[in-house]
Amino acid sequence: MKNNVNLLLKAFSESTKLEKNNDFNDKIYHSLGCYHNKKWIANITPIELLTKSLKECINLIMTLSEGEVFYETFPNPIYTPDYGDNWGRFANYIEINNRAIAQMNFEKCCCGIINTIKLLSAIPPSAKSWANCVIISQIFPNIFGDGYNKAPNEENSIYGLKLNSGYSQNIIDYSIIDKITPEEQLSAFCDLAHFRGLKVGFRTIISADQMKVCYKTHEETFSWQNGEHVELYIQEHTKLMNLGFEAMFIDSAKHIGGYDMENYTGVGALPEYSQMQYILNEIRKRSAKTNISFAGEKSSSDFERYKNMGLTTGTDYIQGDDFEAIRELSEKLKYNRDYAPGVEIENDNYEGGISYEQRLNRISNALFAYYQSSDKLPSFMQTNDLFPLRYDTNTHHIMMTNPSYSEDGKSESHLKNLFAFDDGRYYNHKVGEIFAHALCR
Repeated sequence: MKNNVNLLLKAFSESTKLEKNNDFNDKIYHSLGCYHNKKWIANITPIELLTKSLKECINLIMTLSEGEVFYETFPNPIYTPDYGDNWGRFANYIEINNRAIAQMNFEKCCCGIINTIKLLSAIPPSAKSWANCVIISQIFPNIFGDGYNKAPNEENSIYGLKLNSGYSQNIIDYSIIDKITPEEQLSAFCDLAHFRGLKVGFRTIISADQMKVCYKTHEETFSWQNGEHVELYIQEHTKLMNLGFEAMFIDSAKHIGGYDMENYTGVGALPEYSQMQYILNEIRKRSAKTNISFAGEKSSSDFERYKNMGLTTGTDYIQGDDFEAIRELSEKLKYNRDYAPGVEIENDNYEGGISYEQRLNRISNALFAYYQSSDKLPSFMQTNDLFPLRYDTNTHHIMMTNPSYSEDGKSESHLKNLFAFDDGRYYNHKVGEIFAHALCR
């Protein structure tokens, strides 16, 4: 079996022989109690990892090996952490905006998946009873200026994508595709995340007028009434599952089939209920994966509707502020093992207003508000919940635009200025403390 991590190292002219990375020994956090060997890096700002070389960061991933074994070459094959087919019903979904942390040199933007790999060591691994799942914000080309950053007030939305056009220039390192293909780069990311004890998924959209279908000679606006478009949609998403992904976050999923359309803010038609049932079933069937988690943006009390559609969980049903309310919902739904709504820490529409203290309280409640850990509700977090952004931006802003915060046009300055610094570091330490107490559950 092809070792895509080795291919990636060779593409960067690096040796495939791995060495221990002890640079972060004073920043290693670990689970307390029965699973002391679950480790990650905290008390940092992302720049500390993002400016390291790819080889150094892969060495660090191997140094944090949960099995306490250091592998001198990356093992092959790597399997996803096994939490059963219904793992997504209990998981914590942590969305990392891989476009925002991409390499931005002057007006160009690239290599988001490489920088996401670099950040994997700072994401807490899965717990004894439930998984942590990294969701990447962008994977397909976006339709507003893919491969470029723009001014902070200029639209470059991540919510518009192109199908049948490969993968985003924001995300893939196209300078090395003669040595490692875009698909192999994505598979290497999945393998490294799985080695870290993490599940992996991606965000996608279903609003027809926010999608384009690309052909050699022209582009067409997507239509749910066009059978060829629907087939391409299924093929593109199945391909990602076959690369190693196992979760799909579906924007605007609440409104499928015309439900609650007065609150729909997307642009264009949505699939019919039975059509979405077919699509999700086909992705499962064609990928031959029984453990895919389909997470829908927004939920309601009509849980059967979402479960029968094929969804695993949904957001925005309960926020994380009230410990007792979350625990009682967990108790109410403990026999629902196929679908449950998730606790929301922050969503992709967040424009500010949550203090660090409130955010930490929400994370703590999401991880501890249950009577039995086997009955935990899923939860949803954003990059901002682990690594706070600078004061004058927010999660929704960097989804809708793609600004560079560089002072000299170069990538290192952008990555340093994108995040809060001293207060962000201390906040990241506090998140680390919360997860340290949770992972043995």
